[in-house]
Amino acid sequence: MEPDTTGSAVVTGRANRLVTTGCLTILIALIIVLGIVVSWLWYRTWHDENVNSEREEKVLASLLQQARDTADATARALDTSGTTDADALTEVIWRHTEAPVITYDTSRREFTATAAKSAQYDEEVIVPGGGPVEMTRCFVFTYIHRLGQEWTSRVSERDDKMCRPGTDVGGMVRLALTRVSNMYAEDLTRAGVQKVLDPTGRRFYDVRNVVRGGDTVTVFVLVSSSEGAVEQCYRFTRPVYGDDRQGSATAVPALSC
Repeated sequence: MEPDTTGSAVVTGRANRLVTTGCLTILIALIIVLGIVVSWLWYRTWHDENVNSEREEKVLASLLQQARDTADATARALDTSGTTDADALTEVIWRHTEAPVITYDTSRREFTATAAKSAQYDEEVIVPGGGPVEMTRCFVFTYIHRLGQEWTSRVSERDDKMCRPGTDVGGMVRLALTRVSNMYAEDLTRAGVQKVLDPTGRRFYDVRNVVRGGDTVTVFVLVSSSEGAVEQCYRFTRPVYGDDRQGSATAVPALSC
């Protein structure tokens, strides 16, 4: 008796149709899942970009407002300082702006302070690696005093490269503060401070004068940026003790050394 090929063919056909239908179902399901994933990724990217943009704008607006508030507060402090001494006025400006570089135009009776200000915001990202993002902006503060008038202030935002030399100077001043603070009183001479600040002779620090008075030593140092684009005189003040202990130094910009 011959085998029933007709029945086998029917079963095989049904099996093939089931397999084909199953594959199509799986393929459609995969396409749907993939579409959902792609749509979610697109939405998250769009959402995160918008959130980050809004946070960045808020930080920038906050930095600018802080700069304006600083300018106004400094002008008021200059008015109430009761002094016309340029170095004393420079210190007032420094204490409010923390600007590492401050210059004075005697003909215009105008101070200019350049400082970089920073703030952070939390960045939204899908993949690991997000978190705090620091934003820095360069500001130039201008203070003008006309005879018989109050001090006026102006603040403007400049390109970051304008603040880089001053930021460099600020870093060198902090390093010098640590080194001067760690010196013994007997070594606080012009040659001694020069050796400590500039052991390799790179001339970023030029010690101009050392003055002893009572229980303090004042060191005048011309600090240069790494590329020599900016120079700023600083007045370092260090207490001295009879037992030659070390002491914490302070530093304030000065108009001349």
